[in-house]
Amino acid sequence: MRRCLFLDRDGVVNAAPPAGEYIRRWEEFRLLPEVVSWIRLFKAAGFLAIVITNQRGIALGKHSEADLLMLHERMRAELAAQGAILDDIFYCPHAEGACNCRKPLPGMVIQAQQKWDINLSASLLIGDGQRDRLLAERCGIPFALVRDGRVLEIGQMAQAASVTPAATTQAIGAVRKGLPAGN
Repeated sequence: MRRCLFLDRDGVVNAAPPAGEYIRRWEEFRLLPEVVSWIRLFKAAGFLAIVITNQRGIALGKHSEADLLMLHERMRAELAAQGAILDDIFYCPHAEGACNCRKPLPGMVIQAQQKWDINLSASLLIGDGQRDRLLAERCGIPFALVRDGRVLEIGQMAQAASVTPAATTQAIGAVRKGLPAGN
């Protein structure tokens, strides 16, 4: 089984939009530089890197699924140009209560686990809110809370040596310190 770095998108990979608003176009997308370092560190430690993101703006008609896919292709290309390769992106386009994939429900994580043969307890989820924390708890994934590229909290599971091998512990330590790429 494989280990995975799960990343929320808005607020982790890119700057979060103001409350109630959505990132609809590339011009509104602002990549957070710290995520490049995190992805590179965890990929070097043998992890997959997968984005899991709620995108309710599609259900609300704020933007189309085609717009989202184009934005994700640009995001992947920008990250790859900096040596941060994403293995996959899972998104939920549904309204609240309409599915089992909208975080904090586990649908996207289960899809990723089945597709990529992921060991959830040996993985890490980096998120910026309560939905991400609840998702991690429900799936038994160690969790790190971040905001604006800075780690605010590393959950007990993510700190436990029995859960994280040495390379993972080193990568989590680097995330905690907010090291730039190459350090």
